[in-house]
Amino acid sequence: MNEAPTPTADDVVDALEAARRKKLERIQELGHDPWGGRFDERSLIGDIRKLSGQVKLRLEDGTELELQEPAEDFDYRKWLADQGKGDMTGPRVRAAGRIMLSRDAGKLRFVNIQDWTGTIQLFIGKNQVGDENWELSGCFDLGDFIGVDGELRRTKTGELTIFVEGLHFLGKAIAPPPEKHHGITDVELRQRRRYLDLAYSEGVRDRFLRRTKIVHSVRQTLNGEGFCEIEGPTLHSIAGGAAARPFTTHHNTLDLDLYMRIALELHLKRLLVGGMERVYELGRVYRNEGISPRHNPEFTMIEVYQAYGDYRSMMDLTEKMIVNAIDALGSSYQLPWGDSTIDFTPPFTRKTYDELFAEHTGVDPASEAAVADLAKSLGFDPAGKHADVVKNFVFEEKVEDSLKGPIFVIDYPASICPLTKRKNSDPSVAERFELFIEGMEIANAYTELNDPDLQEELFKTQLAGLSEEDSMAKMDHDFIRALRHGMPPAGGLGVGIDRLVMLLTNSQTIRDVILFPLLRPE
Repeated sequence: MNEAPTPTADDVVDALEAARRKKLERIQELGHDPWGGRFDERSLIGDIRKLSGQVKLRLEDGTELELQEPAEDFDYRKWLADQGKGDMTGPRVRAAGRIMLSRDAGKLRFVNIQDWTGTIQLFIGKNQVGDENWELSGCFDLGDFIGVDGELRRTKTGELTIFVEGLHFLGKAIAPPPEKHHGITDVELRQRRRYLDLAYSEGVRDRFLRRTKIVHSVRQTLNGEGFCEIEGPTLHSIAGGAAARPFTTHHNTLDLDLYMRIALELHLKRLLVGGMERVYELGRVYRNEGISPRHNPEFTMIEVYQAYGDYRSMMDLTEKMIVNAIDALGSSYQLPWGDSTIDFTPPFTRKTYDELFAEHTGVDPASEAAVADLAKSLGFDPAGKHADVVKNFVFEEKVEDSLKGPIFVIDYPASICPLTKRKNSDPSVAERFELFIEGMEIANAYTELNDPDLQEELFKTQLAGLSEEDSMAKMDHDFIRALRHGMPPAGGLGVGIDRLVMLLTNSQTIRDVILFPLLRPE
């Protein structure tokens, strides 16, 4: 006797989808649109749950008892029995959401629905909703969208519940949800099918809503300080403003090679020349480079420029933006990060580049020979390299990962900062800071260089010896021309929004805070 072949996972999914399609047909036969429609005047589930204090027990003597959320170990059923006879009353509500859980109990059905503010239980009784709606409720599947009208009360076990009187079908899910709706365990699948990750993985939707709050707060802070938001071009004829490999494209009509922007800087500075004294842009930039837990080829950053400011102005502003974002989340300044905690209590620490170099390497940063020897021990050949380039390699290898922060690293070697104004007291030092938190660079800021001749000279020095493929291998002559018309002294700032969101939401990889990270084709 031949045994029947074991059904594959695809066979199971096909069978489940077929069963759902039969229910879809039955919904249509009952006179309902399985794809739903406008459903006005509903309340968000989070707001409905706030009405719990209006749920009362009215006793025979007219006394009303407010029914608050019972404690976990509270015997709610016994407490109700001790009160004697009474009727439960509560406000009438209208809700809608996705079905996340369903269980039958004879002529009763208990269904949990979820919207983006929370989850609530529904009590659907055949006697309460009538035969037609009862049959409609039998067509429900996990993942479907429904709307309900009913009275908010508590069950005998104390669970806040909508006792349904009216049902509305709002959307059929043909494909079944992930097994047991515990979320998707495969990390790449979660990123590839973010819609399922958001719907069924605990905490994911909340993380992205928190990202929205952070971005909104950053904008509010800047707007409140008198900055105006602008929109610069994303296609550049010259890939400038940072040292990075660009994505290239071609405009057919103009027969022109173009680059996806790698930074926002140079166009914003042109606006300072034009008299727009406080400007910022928050948007995507694109770098044709590697992928890691801290890097994605397209990412979000904000750049801010303030006339008549300097890098100290930008430090104050950066700290304010971050602290305000934490306040907007309703969090304390001590936030979890993996197994540790980050203390964002202001003011943030400020230390010079050379102080930290000496502290973490034990080497005098002024000793070129000692720094070169340390670089060699780290596998770097200092021959033919500028002393500051060698020192910065050591700094990146030995210091940055140790900066738990938040800490402002200030006063970088001038030779590695071609867009930065030098200190009047020491031209070898640039008025620049980087903000580090948990070894990650979060922000980078300068006192902006506004001397056109020095800027041109530094560009030429930087471009010398670079291959044509390098993003910095072409000089932006129009930017130099703009500077010659006069740019006010200014502070400039760039903040990596994705990394900031990582830190404020305890997300260990940048892909967990980007809705649709770049992935290989399936």
